[in-house]
Amino acid sequence: MKTTGFAKPPPPGWPRLSSVVYCENAREAIAWYQRAFGFTAEIVVDAPDGSVMHSELRFGEAIVMVSEGGAGREARFGVPGRAPRTVGGVNTQGLFLYVDDVDAHCAQARAAGANVTYELTENDYGPDYWRDRSYGCVDPDGHLWWFSQRLRNPPGHPAP
Repeated sequence: MKTTGFAKPPPPGWPRLSSVVYCENAREAIAWYQRAFGFTAEIVVDAPDGSVMHSELRFGEAIVMVSEGGAGREARFGVPGRAPRTVGGVNTQGLFLYVDDVDAHCAQARAAGANVTYELTENDYGPDYWRDRSYGCVDPDGHLWWFSQRLRNPPGHPAP
């Protein structure tokens, strides 16, 4: 796949793409993501008011930054960030991660209080494509997450 001139390698140890989720209480959300989803907190930087100014949570090579996003928080980068539950549950993105054992991951997330909105399902896109087992859930702040385990790769790709 050809990319534009903007696709030089990312900094060492960083994925090409990472995401930010805004939570009403970032510190509580970070603890929940560790317990429910298995993230590791790499960095948590405190703001002068005691809230979380910046954080980086890692799951394999994926990085998710968790930031404060409750009502009354100042805009960052020119736009306000809010937790979905503070704006009627509306999501404008979903986060997707591959895991090694999606059934065990779903059980762990459910035990931690994740609202499973799409039960574990095998999705087979035909012999020329892939087959995954996936589930979807919503975290306490209302963010949509998808977790999947690859069961079959397309022909010509390495086996899962």
